[in-house]
Amino acid sequence: MILWLWLCWGFSTSAGQPDSELMARYLEEKLMADYSIMEQVARRVPRQAKFLQRLETRPRMSEFTVRSTIISRYAFTTVSCTMVNSGSEAREGVFEMQIPAAAFISNFTMSIGNKTYYGEVTGKEKKRSSDDKARHKKPPSPTDGRENGYETFKASVFIPRKMQARFLLHYEELLQRRLGKYEYTVSIRPQQLVGRLRVEVNILENSGIVSLEVPPLRNSKHKGNGKVEGDVSPPPSTVVGHTKTLAKVTFNPSVVEQTRIARNGILGDFIIRYDVNRELSVGDVQILNGYFVHYFAPTDLPPLPKNVVFVLDSSASMVGTKLKQTKEALFTILQDLRPEDHFNIIGFSNRIKVWQQDRLVPVTPNNIRDAKKYIHNMSPTGGTNINGALQTGAKLLNDYIAQNDIDARSVSLIIFLTDGRPTVGETQSSKILSNTKDAIRDKFCLFTIGIGNDVDHKLLERMALENCGMTRHFQEDDDAASHLKGFYDEIGTPLLSDIRVDYPEDNVEEVTQNFFPNYFNGSEIIIAGKLINHTSDSLHVEVTASNSKKYILLKTDVAIDLPSRNDIRGVPGLEDGKGDNNYIERAWSYLTIKELLNSRLKTDDNQEKDYLMEKAKSMALTYNFVTPFTVLKMREAGLHSEPPQEEFISPSTDGIGEKLQSLQGHKAPPGIRRQQDKQRIKISKTSADGDPHFVIDFPSSKFSVCFNIDGEPGDILRLVSDHKESGVTVNGQLIGAPAPPNGHKKHRTYFSTITILSNKPERSYLEITPRRVILDDGERLLLSCDRSAVVRSSSLEVSISANSNVTVTIRDTISFVILIHHYKKPAPYQRNHLGFYISNSKGLSSDSHGLLGQFLNHKVKLLQESLNTSHQQVGQNQTEALKPSPTTNLKVKGRLVPVVWKQRRIYNGQQEVDCWFAKNNADKLIDGSYKDYLASHPFDTGTSFGTVNSL
Repeated sequence: MILWLWLCWGFSTSAGQPDSELMARYLEEKLMADYSIMEQVARRVPRQAKFLQRLETRPRMSEFTVRSTIISRYAFTTVSCTMVNSGSEAREGVFEMQIPAAAFISNFTMSIGNKTYYGEVTGKEKKRSSDDKARHKKPPSPTDGRENGYETFKASVFIPRKMQARFLLHYEELLQRRLGKYEYTVSIRPQQLVGRLRVEVNILENSGIVSLEVPPLRNSKHKGNGKVEGDVSPPPSTVVGHTKTLAKVTFNPSVVEQTRIARNGILGDFIIRYDVNRELSVGDVQILNGYFVHYFAPTDLPPLPKNVVFVLDSSASMVGTKLKQTKEALFTILQDLRPEDHFNIIGFSNRIKVWQQDRLVPVTPNNIRDAKKYIHNMSPTGGTNINGALQTGAKLLNDYIAQNDIDARSVSLIIFLTDGRPTVGETQSSKILSNTKDAIRDKFCLFTIGIGNDVDHKLLERMALENCGMTRHFQEDDDAASHLKGFYDEIGTPLLSDIRVDYPEDNVEEVTQNFFPNYFNGSEIIIAGKLINHTSDSLHVEVTASNSKKYILLKTDVAIDLPSRNDIRGVPGLEDGKGDNNYIERAWSYLTIKELLNSRLKTDDNQEKDYLMEKAKSMALTYNFVTPFTVLKMREAGLHSEPPQEEFISPSTDGIGEKLQSLQGHKAPPGIRRQQDKQRIKISKTSADGDPHFVIDFPSSKFSVCFNIDGEPGDILRLVSDHKESGVTVNGQLIGAPAPPNGHKKHRTYFSTITILSNKPERSYLEITPRRVILDDGERLLLSCDRSAVVRSSSLEVSISANSNVTVTIRDTISFVILIHHYKKPAPYQRNHLGFYISNSKGLSSDSHGLLGQFLNHKVKLLQESLNTSHQQVGQNQTEALKPSPTTNLKVKGRLVPVVWKQRRIYNGQQEVDCWFAKNNADKLIDGSYKDYLASHPFDTGTSFGTVNSL
């Protein structure tokens, strides 16, 4: 009797759901053994379990499994769900799954008793025939309602008594990078406790996985989500493991753990966030079986100034929480504006109120304070004049751009927020769209935000698409303010503008969008296409963009490897059973279909709409994607069909290093000819290279002079010093290495860093090492030396030839070439180092100095000492005859310098130089001694001995 009362009490408040951890533990320990209905439906169960079954009015979910594989940002997800009807009559089983709105369903199968139904993707018809409806089931489909970027897939069937139904759903998506992370989300809302619940996510990123994190379950709409304020630990039972390129995350909560999270079975969203290794280069280009995908997300770029107009709905419908949260978000956003930004605020209802008339104001403490007061005093009233507000905002921004000539060095944008539909002024969506497009005229971008359920989503989405922006929709809940701030963070830091990615026209076809108005920090640009030149062994890639006052060109050749090198089908555990593992091809089809859908949404031409629809439908049918123009129809399989089996991709670590070579973009192998590197750079012999060996070329005298400097590791040598006149200084820092065997030196020294400083017409400096180039002209830019790139501003150009050299041109009159020396297998006395060459010295003044600079504008005479000790000037034709003479001297500024004849190789040994060599650290050849040319730090611009200045 005590047990009976305890059971009744335990279930009295939750309609068949356990109400204590003790009951949950009973379910787990006792019923889990009887959940083996997947193998045997009719079974004996304890008396208590039979009582639980009678209380349950719906089929019980015995298994819910999600398995996902993410390969280079492209995610394949399989959801498996088993429901058991242990009752005495047929009952309806409902399978619901929230999937990302951006995902495409690619397959659905279900088995009911001994019948199997498979999904077939067909073109959508205008009218559905009743013959398409199965007798015992409702056709599955994604619902039209979207909630915070998700759609609900729903399938309902009648399950016969003492039988089970199994559902298998497959969907695919290309993960988008936001705020510096990729986010993969799985909705875990089975609506009841599940005996076997498991999520398994495998990630393969050949670029290298960084910043992998699994935050707590997200479920803002329901209580009992298990999230504690400030808690950042993974959900209970989560196991995370990863190597450099592979990661595996599992979530396998027991029934007891599920009860602690949510007693109603709505656990929430299981989230994985991560990023990959990247640098400022052409990006990550991957090629497989005739298709390529290109990921471009540079880092270490200075932010561009922005001109932003906030257009905020203050109509009566914004009363209460919506306006309060909008104000909270704007207060934080204003605080995040940078000093170089300009902004204004427009509030609109049936009236339009501009905070600062006819101008954008700079970001100052006073302006931020006044803007917050203006927002604080906004009150909800009147109707919604969307058209008038946008026209006012566009005119304000257009006038500012025209009057201030700032379009070349800043990014302009409008952020528009509303919670409703147009009710005042122009209310026709088509006219609002055309008016907005005419007002903006492709000069800046429009970003739209909708709050609540009364928003015209299609209007906001199309306005953003037609004006190079993005749109977001948020529900009116407790997180709206953080959602608004998060969306601003996505677009609040523009790094590049006018980005264009080019490939040879005779090598590629059907390339997705390759021009982008802006690149925002933390995002990613993705391009995909097909290769048509199957005889080529490389793909040339060029990326051009603008960054503030600089023009950037990045270029490289990506090797097109043999299919076997990139084919993942041979790797154990990477088969999906269908022989279609070209994830790059599927990423291309995914992007292409998305672009066709967006293009159709933007056009008003019915003929073009039909063409885009047919093209998108054809591709969706080819790749078995459910889209707005295709539908999933269920067909009954044959009488002897097998139950549906899980098909998913699961990376294995076995042999992965061998099978996945060259997935990341890299240089072409040695046999590939690269056009941009074929031309030799024309430079003079005047240089400092090697150990270090100095060469001074005197073209008018038709001879060269050379000398060595035996410095100490850590010494910083002043090579060129013309800071007072041309504003240019070049310093080189030495690194030490052991002397070679049987050598006469105690150690070797090489240039590890070359620093180039200029203060005319504006301050800038370059720091060059064998691995990277840092350019700082008030905005810091980091470039890798293993990728070709060009950065150009009004007075400075930096050109990198991958792993070869760096050319620096200042005001078109001064040019330096820095050679990059890399050793694949260095000897103990070798170090990666730099060589410094002067290519053009026209812009340097006659007063320039330094170990090299002092000889650029001075004449040197070569003399022979005769037997009677009188000096004879050596003519140009007598140079050869004097080679063996030990009594040859140079006359430099009245000083006689003994020299001997030598031959040296420069420019990586490609050029041989005959020169007159001055011994003893160039004693008497240079002004003073070499110690007088030591700088105190890399940025020392001192121009006279003992003087130290800093740029």
